[in-house]
Amino acid sequence: MKEKKEKMPKDDKVNKKMAKEEKKKEKMLKKENAKKEKKPNKFIEIIKKKWLINGTKTLILILLIIAVFLGINVWVQSLDLTPLDFSQEKLYTLTDESKERVKDIDKDINIYFVGYDEDNADLTLAKQYHNANEKIKVEAVTAETNPELVNKYGIESGSEGIIIECGEKSKVLTENDLVTYDTTTYETISVAEERLTSSILSVVTDNVPQIYFLEGYGKFALNKDMKYLNVYLQNEVMQINALNLLTTGKIPDNCDTLVITTPTTDFDEVATNAITDYINKGGNILWLNAAITIEQNLPNVNKILAMYGIDPFSVGIIEETNTDKKVYGYSNLIIPLMGYSNITEDLYSNGIIFKNATKININEEELENQNVTETDILTTSDGAYFRTDFNNQSNSSSDTEENGSFVVGAELEKTIQEANEETGEQAKKSKLIIYGENYFISDYQLEEDMEYPAIQIAYNNKDLVLNSIAELSNREEDVRARKNTGTVTYTATEQQDTIVRAIIFAVPAIIVIIGIIVWQVRRRKK
Repeated sequence: MKEKKEKMPKDDKVNKKMAKEEKKKEKMLKKENAKKEKKPNKFIEIIKKKWLINGTKTLILILLIIAVFLGINVWVQSLDLTPLDFSQEKLYTLTDESKERVKDIDKDINIYFVGYDEDNADLTLAKQYHNANEKIKVEAVTAETNPELVNKYGIESGSEGIIIECGEKSKVLTENDLVTYDTTTYETISVAEERLTSSILSVVTDNVPQIYFLEGYGKFALNKDMKYLNVYLQNEVMQINALNLLTTGKIPDNCDTLVITTPTTDFDEVATNAITDYINKGGNILWLNAAITIEQNLPNVNKILAMYGIDPFSVGIIEETNTDKKVYGYSNLIIPLMGYSNITEDLYSNGIIFKNATKININEEELENQNVTETDILTTSDGAYFRTDFNNQSNSSSDTEENGSFVVGAELEKTIQEANEETGEQAKKSKLIIYGENYFISDYQLEEDMEYPAIQIAYNNKDLVLNSIAELSNREEDVRARKNTGTVTYTATEQQDTIVRAIIFAVPAIIVIIGIIVWQVRRRKK
């Protein structure tokens, strides 16, 4: 017979329930006692007892907070902090390179922005030069505030202009001088910093290099197919000129660098003699030569190249098999290896892109005969080959095609006359910097089917040429990587910048004030 389970007495259940409730009460009492034992915040207590006991004192406290807020704002503005720049490329923040280039100027420079509003982004950028060098002063003026200045430089009423003035030397820029345009994407590209920095340096520099581009013998020219390069050259401390030898008959004596771009027509006798004389006087040349696909008869062109120990260009195009040295998988878009030189020192991070490059045929024996020393600037990888059979569509070389590393950029220094210690005559030398490519600095797209801006904006292409010209013109201080302005993204104006700063400081203050008022209202309702 099963035993029946004993039922718990009713009194025991009640007792257990009461015991639990007693424990809860004890815990609550302990918490309340702990709160009482905590010392009150002295600052809060002072505010409560002395400032929030009546409306008048509360109002005084609020006014004090506002006064502190305004004081902080005045102080921050007196620091003349650099404006906030939200652009990816920091287009409106002065770069360290520009600061470095202007910091040691010991001449007074005045930059006048005629007809510009105070919140203009370019004016805001220009004011940062003063932070780098106190001798550079920047201000916005109008025809009404400074009519004498406006009349002196012929700036029409209602128009805008930028005057950079140093003593008797000056330069005037227009708003259009500070931008260029991408004809592919139709974007406006800011070149304000480069143009302002070069203008400042040009008015303090006694000798501005003269660069001449030879015209009439090839398809590439500054006003055709190389308009972008022309814009960037204008941003440097140099004077750019077009040269037609049939008109001048000679290369001007003030020419610091002669630029020759892919000759497709042979030099005539006038040009040949003029260039030869220029070299023998110690003139410097930058030579850009795109690959050729058909045999050319250019004996006079080859005669000039031979003066530096270079054989005629071969028919063919360099292609790469090394995937790390190809762009987007295209074998004719190559990334050359950089040799160590002053020209490439700051360009290693991004590299260079060459499109349809050719090899530079350097004749070692002729280098010695012509008293020339050669330094490689750019070479291909060992996985490259020289395509001469254009019917071959494969991505590898045929048995008849040359494989290996090719020179695609070189610096050659020709000694015209040795130094003479007895007479004190210095050595006379002529430099040639030559690249087996021309499209890399042209206005052409990287590839026709790609949504990409002009190839010269890609990587450090433009800087390679600008550095080369600076090197040949004895402007070593200009050999540096420049600000990349290939795209344009949002940048806060000075007005927007002020709003952002106000939000940063004002919002916390307003929240505190509202909190005090709400607390006071609730306190009085109790």
